[in-house]
This record gives sequence, C-alpha cells and structure tokens, in this order.
Amino acid sequence: MTAHAEPVAIVTGGSGDIGRAVAAALARTMQVVVTARRAAPLGTVAGARIHAHPSDALDQRSVDTLADWTLERFGRIDVLVNCAASTASVAGSIEDVDVDGLVGDLDTKVGGYLRYVRAVVPAMKRQGGGRIVNIGGLTGRSSDTLSGMRNVAVSHLTKVLSDQLGAHGIAVNAVHPGIVATPHLDAVFARHAQAQGTTPAAIAATYVAEIPMRRILSVEEIADAVAMLAAPGMTAITGQSITVDGGYSRGIYL
Repeated sequence: MTAHAEPVAIVTGGSGDIGRAVAAALARTMQVVVTARRAAPLGTVAGARIHAHPSDALDQRSVDTLADWTLERFGRIDVLVNCAASTASVAGSIEDVDVDGLVGDLDTKVGGYLRYVRAVVPAMKRQGGGRIVNIGGLTGRSSDTLSGMRNVAVSHLTKVLSDQLGAHGIAVNAVHPGIVATPHLDAVFARHAQAQGTTPAAIAATYVAEIPMRRILSVEEIADAVAMLAAPGMTAITGQSITVDGGYSRGIYL
C-alpha cells in the first residue's frame, strides 16, 4: 500500500456544526475523513476531498475500524480533530442532577476522545509525528453547569497526551470555543428569552456586550484556529488549551 501524497486528517463529530467547518478548513490542504455515529448526516458533508465513514465514539472496536479503513484507503493518518460530543448541558443542583446523563457526557466526549487517540497514535508514531486537536468549551472555566466537568477533563487529557506523545513528534492541543453562532445557540437564546419574558435578540445583545470584539463568532473562525494547530509547520506548540472566544474570557492563565 502506497501512502497518499497529501496529509490525511480524521475529524470526529463531523456532522456537527463545528465538525463540518473544521473538515472544510482542513480540506484546503489535506484529505479529510469525517466520522459520526450516524452515517446519514455524514453524506451531506462528504465531497471531493472529504470522505465519510461512520464510527461510534463509545465503542473502541468501531473506532479502530475507522482508523484501519483510513489507513487502508490513504496509507497514513496525520491529524486527528476530536469534536464528537453531546450539545446538551447537564444542569441543576447536586440533589436533582441527572448523574447518568452527566457520566454519559463524560464518556462520549472524554472517553470518546481517548478512544480515537488510541486508534490513531500507532500510525502517527510509525510516521514520526502527527497533530491532535481536542475541542473543549468555555464551561470548563466556570461553575455555571456541571457539564463543564467534561471540558476540564479535555484540558487535562490534552496535557497528559502531550507529555506522553511529544517524544514521538505528536503535538496535542485543545481549542475551547466561546459563543459561536449555531442552531444550538439560537435554541439557547430562545429558551432564555422565554424564561425572562424578552426576545432572543435581546438575550444575544447582552452576550455581545460582554465580548470585546462585540460580536458572536462563526464556526469558520473556530475551524481556522484548529487548522492552524493542525498544520505541519506547527511543531512547537503542544499541551496548550487555547481559547477562541473574541476575548470573552477575562481570566489570565499562565
């Protein structure tokens, strides 16, 4: 089997809004395999340089099959972008929280990310390097919702992986998107508006006022940050959790 001349990336959660944008951004410079649990939505993402293959983030054998399929078709895996996660947040007090739902979120996002990493790392080691980018979220830097636990875990996993894989030329980083324009965000604004007796536009305006750039970000801006970290020349940045939020986060992290 001859390795493909271009770099090859796998994007998990490829049928989601950020996953789609990441796939499109990476496809400018490499071949991209998009994956998600359900095959049907992937069909709308696939194109000349974007190839679809389903996999289940909760099943290591399914994830391994995806990696094997990619290697059989292209002969290499250079980039892994982990986007697979539930968009729902588990909220509420300790007394009434849905613990099973919270654990399920953690397994899908953190456990799933780890399963995909385990599947691609052997190939990256053989090739002498690679790039892994894990998508987290700003809830990991606040106590607003218990679901933020999964994003804290993403940052921790990213740091551990960077320590273990750096000697093999594999750079591992996390991207934490801020407030991004998606149908999910529209639904969140609508719920808040209904609860507060106002309009979604008014709710959006309160958030925009807190963003130094005075606008909500696009999925393409998140994707461009991911593409930067996935670039072959990005060899010295690893183990970092990078926030892409237009300045919304006010914390100073050294």
